[in-house]
Amino acid sequence: MLLRFRVANVRSLRAEQELSFVVPEGEPSGVARPLDLAGGRSSGVLPLIGIFGANASGKSNVLAALTDMRTAVLNSYARWASFDGTARIPFALDAKEGDEPSFFEADLVIDDVRWTYGFELGSERVEAEWLHSYPRGHRQVWLDRDASRAKVYDWPGSRVKDRSQLERRTRPNALLLSTAGTDNHPQLSPLFHWFRRNLWLINPEDERTQREAFTTKELSGSRARRINELLRVADLGITGAEVVEEGRGRATVRLTHRSATGDVAFDWRQESFGTRSWFALLGPLLLALDEGAVLLIDELDSSLHPRFAAEVVRLFHDPEANPKGAQLVFTSHDPSVLSTPSGGRLLEPGQVWLTEKDKDGATELYPLTAASPGEDEDLTKSYLAGAFGAVPSLLEGQIARRLLAANEKEREYEAGRS
Repeated sequence: MLLRFRVANVRSLRAEQELSFVVPEGEPSGVARPLDLAGGRSSGVLPLIGIFGANASGKSNVLAALTDMRTAVLNSYARWASFDGTARIPFALDAKEGDEPSFFEADLVIDDVRWTYGFELGSERVEAEWLHSYPRGHRQVWLDRDASRAKVYDWPGSRVKDRSQLERRTRPNALLLSTAGTDNHPQLSPLFHWFRRNLWLINPEDERTQREAFTTKELSGSRARRINELLRVADLGITGAEVVEEGRGRATVRLTHRSATGDVAFDWRQESFGTRSWFALLGPLLLALDEGAVLLIDELDSSLHPRFAAEVVRLFHDPEANPKGAQLVFTSHDPSVLSTPSGGRLLEPGQVWLTEKDKDGATELYPLTAASPGEDEDLTKSYLAGAFGAVPSLLEGQIARRLLAANEKEREYEAGRS
């Protein structure tokens, strides 16, 4: 379970930004899950966060930063060649930031124990890496790596086994956790595998074909009944799905649709973009719910009707549908996801995070609670009115006026040439 994520100097996120699932002490929540931690401590943790903001405000970069951290953990040992430096994307609108390290840190829980893991990446090497554990509620420092010191690695308490071997096998541009996980280290592998099993990113542009293939494969497995049910309940006129072998080990799916004369199976290429997007989402969605994983969905509303998006939110909120505490972080342009058709709140203010660009083009990430919305305030209307920020600074009719002005200048230019 993810508690917090902090990041700095990554993509459009220049200054340190934090995304938190933890409900502040004393703040009421009807959807937070109680989490009992080792050492007798407990917290309320949200199952879902939605990030809203104007176009190009950096919403997607928050999710990309999470996946950048995951990629570094999984790949830095095995795939970052020793002469390539590190793979990172620092803030690009200030040349000075390119020389500064990129910072990542995650607070997470594995088997009721809280862990804090983070690192700083320079362009050529890992500048720092640290790991803290809280098995009795108090911090234990397991790893303190600092490339600027003569003795790069410090292991307070000597808690980690095979330290000398880990140091020898870890290149300057690789994370030690990446080395440990690849080598199946007995103590550090669970943390490595947490990153492998979490922070799966779904966006409307990349890898949809692979997600379609994955959901098709799942139709032959234990999740088939639930996939069919979610297709039917989506009210797409679909009555079921079947896997059709195409030969040479290839398979495709045909969805059957209601008609006046009975069920009709459509070729997959005839299905609408919305239907295919919903189908492609179902396999990863059910896998995340079954694994209790953290799922990232960029632009949840881009190809799904708001009612579909609302049902995805309800799945993660429902303890019976989500018994293992899976979490979702999504981005959206559509503020209707904030409210139910009856006018209630689909998301609590603590679940709503906003992105805004400052004058230097850097993304600022902040929770809606920072704007202190009223208890009965209509979040959708207030958001659209700009009460919380994070909306385009665009006046009504401004685009049309700019276009007319540009057309007029083009006509003047052409008249001058003739």
